[in-house]
Amino acid sequence: MKKLFALALCLVLALGCTSAFADAKIYLITMDLFDAHWVSVDEGCRAAVEELGGIDYVWTAPTQGKDDAAQIECINNAYADGAEVILLASNGPDTQVATLQELYNEGVKIIYVDSPANFEGALLTLATNNTNAGQIAGEQMIAALEAKGITEGKIGIVNVNAATASTAQREAGFRKAFEGKNYEILEVQYSQGDATLSQEMANNFITEGVVAIFGANEGCTVGTGNAIAANGNEIVGVGFDKSDAILNLVKDGSLLCTMAQNPYVMGYEGIKAAAAALEGQTEFEDVDTGVSVLTADAIE
Repeated sequence: MKKLFALALCLVLALGCTSAFADAKIYLITMDLFDAHWVSVDEGCRAAVEELGGIDYVWTAPTQGKDDAAQIECINNAYADGAEVILLASNGPDTQVATLQELYNEGVKIIYVDSPANFEGALLTLATNNTNAGQIAGEQMIAALEAKGITEGKIGIVNVNAATASTAQREAGFRKAFEGKNYEILEVQYSQGDATLSQEMANNFITEGVVAIFGANEGCTVGTGNAIAANGNEIVGVGFDKSDAILNLVKDGSLLCTMAQNPYVMGYEGIKAAAAALEGQTEFEDVDTGVSVLTADAIE
């Protein structure tokens, strides 16, 4: 009988050790629910959740697109629902600091995916090195222009907004590539990542006589590519992210290339890090999830 009791106790202890995050609630909060980029982050999260088991996982975001106040509401709702870890792609890095500090004080663990806030209490960030990726995008554009014999001219940028850290870094890297060149970068236009509005802005750039346009995220890139396609593909377009619409625009020559991130890895490794934190791990390192240049040749 003593041996049976001891065996049962060992089994209970073993199960306890291997399920420290059993029934833990983990939230993914992104900038919206419809960009293919965020869908891929969610897919990575779900794959890790299925592997680990025992996690109550929820994905949420503002339903009307990128909105600081709506995303803060999502964060507060996650806390009210018992979230122990929040994977956050921050839309308003400065506006969210007070909210994140409050949750941190209550013991909620924060992990950044794709775009961090300016709150330093997060465990880690899993994201593209956006400055480097933006510079690569600029270098790709310059090489294509020079190959066409175009060594000067106007350049347009369609970006999301001035606040989102990830896209601001991409723009900064893109501009860095043009240092010492004779091109004129026009005043950036902000579309909140809306593809229709981005197309209008890209059309305005084309009317101004630009030789190339950079789209800083999925919606900006789709809008830019559609505008270039509608104007005969004479403009060099370079974008960011990877969706079916973007890949088709690259294949048909409307876009020169796109900078493909690895959102699936962000989600997958984000859940793994969350589980490790719930099991007591306290030291983490930021992860550069990488970027690839997708041209028509690379896609085919």
